[in-house]
Amino acid sequence: MTMFYLLHGDDEFTSREQLKLLRSQGNFDYNQDTYYGGEVSLATLTATCDTLPFLTEQRLVILEGLPKRRRGEESSSASAGETGETEGGEAAETAKGGKAKKGKKSSKGESRASFEKGLAAYIAAMPESTVLIVLVDEVLDAAHPLVKAAGQYGKVIQSTLPKGKALESWISKRAKGLGVSIAPDAAALLANFIGNQLRLLANELDKLATYVGEGGTIRSDDVRKLSAQVQEARIFDLTDALAQRNRKQALDILHDLLADGEPPLRLISTITSQVRSLLLVKELAQKGMRGPQISATLGIAPFVAEKALRQIGKFSPAQLESAYRSLLETDAALKRSRLTPELALDLLVVHFGSDPRPDLQNV
Repeated sequence: MTMFYLLHGDDEFTSREQLKLLRSQGNFDYNQDTYYGGEVSLATLTATCDTLPFLTEQRLVILEGLPKRRRGEESSSASAGETGETEGGEAAETAKGGKAKKGKKSSKGESRASFEKGLAAYIAAMPESTVLIVLVDEVLDAAHPLVKAAGQYGKVIQSTLPKGKALESWISKRAKGLGVSIAPDAAALLANFIGNQLRLLANELDKLATYVGEGGTIRSDDVRKLSAQVQEARIFDLTDALAQRNRKQALDILHDLLADGEPPLRLISTITSQVRSLLLVKELAQKGMRGPQISATLGIAPFVAEKALRQIGKFSPAQLESAYRSLLETDAALKRSRLTPELALDLLVVHFGSDPRPDLQNV
């Protein structure tokens, strides 16, 4: 087994699948240590790598992430060759002294560039009994010292998020790996509505593969029926059409959803949830928050926060509040069976975001 692996790229899902595969290829038993960048000193990391395994032939050491760059700090690839050999040599000597305690943060507060160059210099002296895996959720350039070290002493595995046709190909290959096939239009549907959120796509494909069974084919109707993420994305298309005051398109999408068997009450509930999210996102955006902060504050997926941010500019707070009240009234009217689902939803679309609202209380 190779001694050093560098997993890097913006495709965190594939990198972690590679990590899981590498874990399974060795007999490490209890000789496994995981550290996190910024929480471990170089001396502690290298001291662990120097420790002989107990009752097995190899020790596995995993480093997830690298220290954060300090403000104004250059990347180690940009300043390569200035101090790398000296720092690396000192780090290796410190590690061999074995004085650092496992898990202790660096007391010297070493910079990211120093950490990277020191670790890259150490790789050449790492004992053959150690397998070191460094996982970085960003793309490192070819001049990066760890990329060079992995090219010389180990293996580089770069994972980049697929886009366009490459994403549809990824979906097809993933389905094949699950023992099923997927129709091209079904793969395109998943790619268009979920995008390259690979963890989410993998979960949806697992569910769809179970539904069609071994050797079956996943079709677009299966995706529409079973994929909650696709349905939610289609409902986002509905609110997009409403936000653009395109009632014809909104009615077309609504009727398509109903024709696909989407229960009216669940449809109302999902739209209500989206409008509530729009209200909350608008409030937080007005306070100066951006997408990632809004996502973390509200506990919603990043892509939901980004979609909401694109939509809120088309509504005033009063229009969103009016729409929210209309949804609640429509939900109550449907539960009282005073309206047919189609009529209630058609009225909702026609009057969405306008004021005064249709009076559904006495319908």
